[in-house]
Amino acid sequence: MDRGLYVAMTGAKQIMQAQAVNNHNIANLSTIGFRADAVSFDSAPIYGPGYATRVNAVAGDAGTDFSSGTMESTGRDLDIAVNGNGFIAVRGTDGKEAYTRAGDLRVTPAGAVTTASGLAVLSESGPLVIPPSTQVSIGSDGTISVLPQGSQPLAVTQVDRIKLVNPPTKDLQKGDDGLLRLKSGAKAKTDDTVSVTSGLLESSNVNAAQSLISMIELQRLYEFQIKSLNSTDTNEQSAERLMLTQ
Repeated sequence: MDRGLYVAMTGAKQIMQAQAVNNHNIANLSTIGFRADAVSFDSAPIYGPGYATRVNAVAGDAGTDFSSGTMESTGRDLDIAVNGNGFIAVRGTDGKEAYTRAGDLRVTPAGAVTTASGLAVLSESGPLVIPPSTQVSIGSDGTISVLPQGSQPLAVTQVDRIKLVNPPTKDLQKGDDGLLRLKSGAKAKTDDTVSVTSGLLESSNVNAAQSLISMIELQRLYEFQIKSLNSTDTNEQSAERLMLTQ
């Protein structure tokens, strides 16, 4: 059997994986604070007896695009956007500390501050919880101030502060849940230089036009690999017929 079949098959499989990543990015065009994933292709020679005359194309994880998305005004006091570099600390579904740029916050009936997806927002001491209040505001340093129910209009009280961090992006990796974590598994330290702006949300940083172009390019590459498979199979059948006629 011609080994070219395996080369084309591997190429088609790797292109499908790259297409899945690209489609995932497109699906998150409207996800607040989403960071796009990237894919790169590398050449992997096939070694064995003789020379490595065939080369597989292998799709690899090229990391995460940490460029900023567009800031959109909402006018909502509990919506915050991180200015420049930095992240909001949350408790992931695995119970461990993780980081996000999604600042569409909520307050549950029990007073817990969460993201729109229900993840607990963290302070330096743990999950943020505020008392029953008629007004909640968030300062540029992440400080949460409230007007407790039944209090005088000027009796605003600071209750806690959102943990804002800014670890080097090279030390971060994105999980299947879309949250960022330190590769070492440690917790990032609070960075007092990170600031937020209330009333804004950061959109996804996925480039819609480029993602659509990539989708078309990957589809064409996939079709090329399938044609290679068919051509190799046709050539092999022709060779078998010639051998039988000898």
